[in-house]
Amino acid sequence: KPMEAGDRKAGDQLRARVRPYVLRRLKAQVATELPPLTEIVIRCPLEAPQRRVYDTVRLAARADVQRALAEAGRSSTMQVLEALLRMRQACCDPALLPGNMGEDVGAAKLDVMEELLVELVSEGHKALVFSQWTSLLDRAELRLLELGINWVRLDGSTRDRQAVIDAFQADDGPPVFLLSLKAGGTGLNLTAADYVLHLDPWWNPAVERQATDRAHRIGQDKPVVSYKLIAEGTVEERILDLQEAKRGLAEAAIGAEGGFVKALSAEELRSLF
Repeated sequence: KPMEAGDRKAGDQLRARVRPYVLRRLKAQVATELPPLTEIVIRCPLEAPQRRVYDTVRLAARADVQRALAEAGRSSTMQVLEALLRMRQACCDPALLPGNMGEDVGAAKLDVMEELLVELVSEGHKALVFSQWTSLLDRAELRLLELGINWVRLDGSTRDRQAVIDAFQADDGPPVFLLSLKAGGTGLNLTAADYVLHLDPWWNPAVERQATDRAHRIGQDKPVVSYKLIAEGTVEERILDLQEAKRGLAEAAIGAEGGFVKALSAEELRSLF
């Protein structure tokens, strides 16, 4: 609890106490033959219509969060998460927002995804595309259909996971694999891919690394490139900053998005909006 409250000294004390009982070996120390992994952040500028929707959502969310913090203090976690969810959806594709407020508004990230995938597929590469939202994967499917690019998909509703994996891993299989972060982020061997696209940032960067490791793992013989698409000038950039500031705490104790939010001060929460 002190660590979730942001007490760095408590984290140092915990690590000192458990260090004699823990053996930690990093992948780079074990799988020394792995090809290099390059991680690249791509900032996607929002076009004016999407920017207007985002600003509308942000202003409404800020007012709600300020009111919740004033009334409930640190017990306002659910209100904060709900407000952040709407802002992040507006960053990815306004069509994800309730009430049809984002219909017929462009999605900068999906535009960038299109450009990347057209280039990668034309050069003979295969790519994994991750999102935490199946609804965003639905939107990505529409783009792939328009481009004439074949794909397979794995999420929580997938019945025969192995059949989908085998289809992608085949030499003549589809070049794009759409995956739900929670359903496909761990336990899969997808070394046919040498590119990874993260459509939306996750609170815990370790979860994103695990997803990237579906391609960058033993059996991979090609260099792997991981792209993280970030909406420029939005809460997603602030999430990246806070991830870095809280990295030590996350590695020591946090394994879920709720813990990340609890570890932020009221001032840091306000900075997100």
